[in-house]
Amino acid sequence: MSGADREANTPLAKPVDRRKALEMLAGGLAAASQLASTCSPLSSATPEERERRLLEWEERLKGNFRLMTDEEKAETIERLERLAKLRRGVDVSISATEAQPGVLFGYAFNISKCLGYRECVAACIRENNQDRKSNMQYIRIFEMEQGEIDFLRADATFEHEVPADGHFYIGTQCFQCANPPCVEVCPVQATWQEPDGIVVIDYDWCIGCRYCMAACPYWARRFNWSEPEVPAEEINPVQHYLGNRLRKKGVVEKCTFCIQRTRAGRLPACVEACPTGARVFGNLLDPDSEIRWVLEHKRVFRLKEELGTEPRFWYFMD
Repeated sequence: MSGADREANTPLAKPVDRRKALEMLAGGLAAASQLASTCSPLSSATPEERERRLLEWEERLKGNFRLMTDEEKAETIERLERLAKLRRGVDVSISATEAQPGVLFGYAFNISKCLGYRECVAACIRENNQDRKSNMQYIRIFEMEQGEIDFLRADATFEHEVPADGHFYIGTQCFQCANPPCVEVCPVQATWQEPDGIVVIDYDWCIGCRYCMAACPYWARRFNWSEPEVPAEEINPVQHYLGNRLRKKGVVEKCTFCIQRTRAGRLPACVEACPTGARVFGNLLDPDSEIRWVLEHKRVFRLKEELGTEPRFWYFMD
């Protein structure tokens, strides 16, 4: 065999696809890590610490969720569940439930019924494992003076007894637009719209550029400026890969209509928690759903309809 033939048959000379290349790199890194551990301070690490570091390396090398095979998704979820145990000491269950055929989610908000209690905000924070340190909130309840809807003048941080005389209340969150501008501007395709209308984010592919935040006309997205803090005893263990699983510093997140609940046939946490029944949620494709009844029998409107974003979130009054 000539020198050229021998060179052509080396592993590095053979063409490999991206997945195979990542597997080869991961294997090399794992071997290098094991070798280094025998002659470095890592050799004194506990088995759990070594396992955590290896799992973290594998996490860094994984692909975009939309491009994963079912096997890769299962491996990723198993890895994340194990990492939650190693990092936080909690047992979590992460699903990857896909959109169900014949389902398109929609939301309606009854301005006449909202009294500003903000039970919805508290429920959303608990359900979606939002950062406690920064007081992150997907939902905002604005207190407005009677007779006008002006978000620039409205207060979303009121701390007095509600409802206040001469005021009404209106909530905002992600409106799951049919034409989401946030998706169009993402340079790495870390955010996209699912068949059931929910706009999701692969947190591990988000690079934190915040273009999506600038593009959203509804102030719906939040950025983690620091590592999110959720006390271990307050972590919601029922999670979805594209929803309320634990996030990290430097990524964007937002409301997903509680994807971990709604794809399991439950209502979003905010709807369930509302004491006045101001929130309506359901399947727009089901002619017998409550959301369809509202759209067919009430005078509804959407914010900034002139932009053509087609939000699947409507407001109405009794």
